[in-house]
Amino acid sequence: MILHSRSPTDFKTRPVRIAITGANSSVGNILLKHIVDQDDLQARAGVRTQQTVATLPSDPGITPCVICYDDKETLATLLDGVSCLVHLAGILIEGKHSTYQTANIDPTQAVVEACRHANVKHIVFVSSLGADSNSGNRYYRSKGVAEEIIMHSDVCATIIRTSMLLGPGTAGAESLVRFASRPSVRMLGGGDYSLRPLDVDDLSDAILHCCRVQADGVTVHELLGPEPMTHRELITTTGQLMGHNVSIGTMPVWTAKLGAAMAGWIRRGGMTPTVIEVITADETVQTNADVDLGVRLTPLSVTLEKLLLEKAHRQ
Repeated sequence: MILHSRSPTDFKTRPVRIAITGANSSVGNILLKHIVDQDDLQARAGVRTQQTVATLPSDPGITPCVICYDDKETLATLLDGVSCLVHLAGILIEGKHSTYQTANIDPTQAVVEACRHANVKHIVFVSSLGADSNSGNRYYRSKGVAEEIIMHSDVCATIIRTSMLLGPGTAGAESLVRFASRPSVRMLGGGDYSLRPLDVDDLSDAILHCCRVQADGVTVHELLGPEPMTHRELITTTGQLMGHNVSIGTMPVWTAKLGAAMAGWIRRGGMTPTVIEVITADETVQTNADVDLGVRLTPLSVTLEKLLLEKAHRQ
């Protein structure tokens, strides 16, 4: 869905300076590694604590910044001299000290206001397939509200809605390898819902394309992986690549939601009916945005091979 656009800016004459929130996340770390390899980019990497600075790649082109979304001065430091903000911060699973409001909505409002004051020209927001401010699902609703905050900010923006992400450290990859390592697993709904896993390297390419080509107005893209596969097929295929067969059993979705709802009476966050609804949703799209975002999608087989190679290196 394109609201406004114009010709790309000339990005070859000077380095593109960008800021990143959630820079210590799996997606943020991979994005920073892409930046290190490219001479025309410099980044300010926003993290919440001094301890997490050590997890960031060390490179002259990357400047760590400890930020607090309630502290305008730290956000001003993060955005000083940058032309584009990449907003990665957010959660799917709530915890004792974080909710969709405090992690997905409030930080978005804070960085948008900071971008206005710092005269940042462009925001790239990584959102979720299914984001909708009117959704009955609390996670999708929070992402939809965050999108609307950006759309109405008067700052030019590119919103990228993504599917299941596969790459080192991502929740999707860790879950996949863990299940595929077992001789048998029980899956929600038998794993018969359709996924379109996206290689995180491809997402990084898309983000950096948007940072370089800073269009006017607001553009919303949906970026999924190259091929559909049920979650069941994804686990059995990965298991076969690991040299064994995985037997798949079924856990009814309604049973899991009921159990999660009952557990929610005694603890906050974790696996909830909201999260179950998200992870069992079919990932479909009418038009994939890979061409518009300058991305050559990595075949799923190659992504899986990279994951298993990375797992082997860690052992």
